[in-house]
Amino acid sequence: MNGNGHRSANGNGNGHRPAKLRGYSAWSLVQHGLSRGDWPRTWHDHDMRDSYDVVIIGGGVHGLATAYYLARDHGITNVAVLEKAYIGSGGSGRNTAILRSNYLTPEGVRFYDRSVKLYENLAADLNFNVMFSQRGHLTLAHNDASLRTMRWRSEVNKHEGVDSDVIGPDEVKGLVPYLDTSPDTRYPILGALYHPPGGIVRHDAVVWGYARGADANGAHIHQLTEVTDIDVEHGRVTGVRTNRGRIATKAVVNCTAGWASLISDMAGVSMPVQTFPLQAAVTEPVRPFLDTVVVSGTLHVYVSQTDRGELVFGASVDPFASYSIRGSLEFTEGVAGHVLELMPALSKMRLLRQWAGLCDMTPDYSPIMGPTPVEGFYVDVGWGTYGFKAGPVSGEAMAATVADGAPPEIISSFGLDRFADGRLVGEKGAAAVGH
Repeated sequence: MNGNGHRSANGNGNGHRPAKLRGYSAWSLVQHGLSRGDWPRTWHDHDMRDSYDVVIIGGGVHGLATAYYLARDHGITNVAVLEKAYIGSGGSGRNTAILRSNYLTPEGVRFYDRSVKLYENLAADLNFNVMFSQRGHLTLAHNDASLRTMRWRSEVNKHEGVDSDVIGPDEVKGLVPYLDTSPDTRYPILGALYHPPGGIVRHDAVVWGYARGADANGAHIHQLTEVTDIDVEHGRVTGVRTNRGRIATKAVVNCTAGWASLISDMAGVSMPVQTFPLQAAVTEPVRPFLDTVVVSGTLHVYVSQTDRGELVFGASVDPFASYSIRGSLEFTEGVAGHVLELMPALSKMRLLRQWAGLCDMTPDYSPIMGPTPVEGFYVDVGWGTYGFKAGPVSGEAMAATVADGAPPEIISSFGLDRFADGRLVGEKGAAAVGH
């Protein structure tokens, strides 16, 4: 790759073609069962090189997907993914793994719909079961204003070819019998935005699948490697400094979610991003009864059921900027009360644990993607509560941006310069709650 982000003459930094993933299959399962041999490592440890064509900061789904698509789609394999802890330890391992594309703006709908389509084929593409369950997604409306917003979103979704429609209380009850749809509740359900392609996925499997794919194609994944500074000379990136030494590079991609503004500051690029904690909790497992994802913006709560039977709850981001990832009793009491307003029959269930992750929020609730004023420094940040949904399409788009030196059309509206130019992509109406 040269200084403008284009591929080098031999197609990649190593001079090799991207490798084909070693397949998992019924036959390989039988072979290993008979031989009792060890399975090959999903990804490998490597000595850190003095230089790489591309350095990706952040070992979550966005960073690993970018490394994978750089190799698969563009033949760029001399890539390092740096993670200060272990891969998936940040937002990729702390989210509630809900996928959807029923957003508000045309730009957002097209973008997230591409991600859902990539998720639909991801297990086959990576030869790694990511357990994507398209069980449907319900966003409840409890008043006339929210019902009007649901109709607005539905029409935008349909215009962009996304399956999404407003349904009434009877249809909601048919989909989720345990919901209290009577008119006598504190917040009666007047209808809902129903999005059949939505669902849940196994977030650690997505991370491991992309790590395996990136590693098989030559990328080096360096865990326990913290970036301490970014070297910039004459307006362009020249390298990164880590707790394990310096790496020379002409391209750095910031994929650090809640830590995005701190990393960008190292390169001298200011980000209009604030970091807020987002809490979630999970119950004991019970027999499956909840087929769809249920969201209530009015009550600031959402709930889904995993394949193992646990109920996963979440709410909106905490009302204060912080880097804390500790749970709070206030959150537990609030979310439990709101869930019981929707489904009173859950009152005897026991909560097992709770946790928090960090959300990098932008003023318009849309991401910041693409190049920056510092040549060779790219950002894939500002995801707020949407980041995991966008992992595949973000990796695909950022790989194209680095390889071609310019962002593809699908992320052209998400550039950093939109804030100075007043071209905001207002996605707050599709936020509902942090999910």
